[in-house]
Amino acid sequence: MLKRSLCTAVTLASFALSSSLLADDKLVLYTSQPNSDAQQTVDAFQAAYPDIEVEWVRDGTTRLMTRLRSELSAGVSNPDVLLIADSMTMTSLKQEGHLQAYLSPEREAYDEALYDPEGYFYGTKLITTGIVYNTAAEHQPQRWQDLTGPDYEGLVTMPSPLYSGAALIHMAALSDNPDLGIGYYEALQANRAEAQGGNGGVFNAVASGSKPYGIVVDFLPIREAAKGSPVEFVFPEEGVSAVTEPVAIMQGANNPGAAQKFVDFVLSQQGQELVSQQGYLPAHPAVAPPEGFPTRDAIQLMPINIEQALEQEETLKQRFSDLFGG
Repeated sequence: MLKRSLCTAVTLASFALSSSLLADDKLVLYTSQPNSDAQQTVDAFQAAYPDIEVEWVRDGTTRLMTRLRSELSAGVSNPDVLLIADSMTMTSLKQEGHLQAYLSPEREAYDEALYDPEGYFYGTKLITTGIVYNTAAEHQPQRWQDLTGPDYEGLVTMPSPLYSGAALIHMAALSDNPDLGIGYYEALQANRAEAQGGNGGVFNAVASGSKPYGIVVDFLPIREAAKGSPVEFVFPEEGVSAVTEPVAIMQGANNPGAAQKFVDFVLSQQGQELVSQQGYLPAHPAVAPPEGFPTRDAIQLMPINIEQALEQEETLKQRFSDLFGG
């Protein structure tokens, strides 16, 4: 009887081990990266780990989170890993118990401000928000306050925090800045600035000249200027806000081993060099920025309290809607 029980235990243990190994032959990724970037990221990861099959779903952060929360409310957790725009969303998921901690060994190379201290999520890049202007425009703004002056009346466009996570982070950072505050948005509204849905619309408006000035994420104008687009990007003197496109492992991940490998990969020097090749500012301090970016230490980042910003999210969105419409 003892021998039979022992054999059964060994069989079950062997099955559990083989099932665990089999499960980690697959990875399910939910990401808000643009399609081409997501494909490059997946391809590079699979080149490093050819035995891991990757299934990925791509959408904007807001729509992706709507899908994820719908799945979670139904008792389903499909993704193993999230790679999405902003840390506010990740903080919300952490607070709700949907993420699992993982202390990646790659974190040692990073500024502690770029990752959750308990290892629930890690920033993978810095996407700052600054000023873009058409090179045919009369003025070349260098400060946020410039956009509220009479020379810019009715000529400025910007993304809406009702649609863009980067715009929401930006509003939270500026509102908490003692030299700008929520009064800055009131001054923009008084100067007849207009809100677009997202950063892409803002960039297109400035590139086409329909609006000579805009507030936008850095990579769009820097990348397109290198291709000949008539735009110039400015990192304003008062500083810039930034989203970090964090990566995190879901609490209910079916493939935790593969998920950890993915986190390690995107944080590794190889993964961060891909970030630079894609035209973004890498989070890894040893990886050079792409052409068109200043050195990392030349960029002044505005501080932001993410947990406080999360608490104020609905208030900020409502205030923006009151000023600029929904």
